[in-house]
Amino acid sequence: MSGLWAPALLVVVLGGAYAVALARRPAGRRAWGAARPLAWAAGVLVAAAAVSPPLVALAAQDHRAHMAQHLLLAMYAPLGLVVGAPVTLLLGSLRPPAARRLVRVLRSGPVRVLTHPAVAAVPATGGLLVLYGTPLYRVTLSSPPVHALVLAHLLLAGWLWTWSVAAPDPVPGRPGTRVRLAVLVVAAGVHAWLAKHLYAGATRAGSDGAAAGPADHAHHAGAGTAAAVEPLTGHGAEALREAARLMYYGGDVAELLLVVLVLLAWWRRPDRRAGAPQASSGRRPTILSTRFRGPTMLTAWYSRLSGGDPATAARYSS
Repeated sequence: MSGLWAPALLVVVLGGAYAVALARRPAGRRAWGAARPLAWAAGVLVAAAAVSPPLVALAAQDHRAHMAQHLLLAMYAPLGLVVGAPVTLLLGSLRPPAARRLVRVLRSGPVRVLTHPAVAAVPATGGLLVLYGTPLYRVTLSSPPVHALVLAHLLLAGWLWTWSVAAPDPVPGRPGTRVRLAVLVVAAGVHAWLAKHLYAGATRAGSDGAAAGPADHAHHAGAGTAAAVEPLTGHGAEALREAARLMYYGGDVAELLLVVLVLLAWWRRPDRRAGAPQASSGRRPTILSTRFRGPTMLTAWYSRLSGGDPATAARYSS
């Protein structure tokens, strides 16, 4: 993902798709507001900055820049892309037949499984363990296609994880707030453990006076095996320790922002503010949590999406 085409592609595709969906939104609907488009634009710009030529070139030589790139793509850009509520916007911009098909896809079994936080955490957190626990990182330094795939994985896996935990969009079968926070705590713990593992390995390498080569990098053995860290040329173990600190504290900030989003959604829940009991399943019903029972039910779903505007919602039952 080197060259200007990568950030340009992100801006054109992601920014353009959102703008088109926003332009196709019926005029009679409640105002979308500026906060969500701004959040989406911020997420797109952060992702574009992460794959910009200067940062990509620096990340190939300095592990600190590589770690900054990882944080921007996997943890910070997804925050803006999720707060932008793209699924809600898409549902509101599609014609009723297409919207019905999208609702059925979102309610399908595979999508329900994939968007469960415990499942979405596997590619997001497990991908980092593979990247730093195998020779994969060394391969990315010499293979641009592999490097591009890894960067794409960081962004997509980070977006899926963030969306499963804190999306303002309707998420089928979403667990309750306690479950999502519990999974978030576990994932944050794994991320923090990996950062400490990198730091400890860099410290051992520095104390042993490990030699550095032009393509050397932080390489970690599997569980139960001592980590071997080979510092990058011109930076050494101290640079690796700084990268590990950046991963640790930068990850903490992103995870705290996720917690804030989850708690804000809980605080704004109508059933919580009204003091109404939750459903017996322990989950708040969503527009996707009820079986499709024809135009009347779809009208109710879109009425909730449109903020209770019956005129707009009726359009989807015709």
